[in-house]
Amino acid sequence: MLQAALDWACGPGKVDCSPLLQGEACYEPDNVIAHATYAFDSYYHQMGKAPGTCDFNGVAAVTTTNPSHGTCIFPGR
Repeated sequence: MLQAALDWACGPGKVDCSPLLQGEACYEPDNVIAHATYAFDSYYHQMGKAPGTCDFNGVAAVTTTNPSHGTCIFPGR
C-alpha cells in the first residue's frame, strides 16, 4: 500500500521525485519509507498544505518534525 501511494505521488500526483533517484540528494536511505516521506511531504506542500492532502489512504500523517537530513532538504523547509 505504501509503494502504491508513492507511485501515485510520483506519477499522477505530479510530484517531482527526481531527488529520489540514485545519486541524488534524497536517494539515501534507499527504502520505500524514506522515499514515500519525501514524496508525500512534497505533495502536501504542492497542494498548499490543504487538509486531507497528507493522508494517502491512511499511510501518511502530518508531523511537526522536519524530516530533512544531510543534503536532502524537504520542500517547505
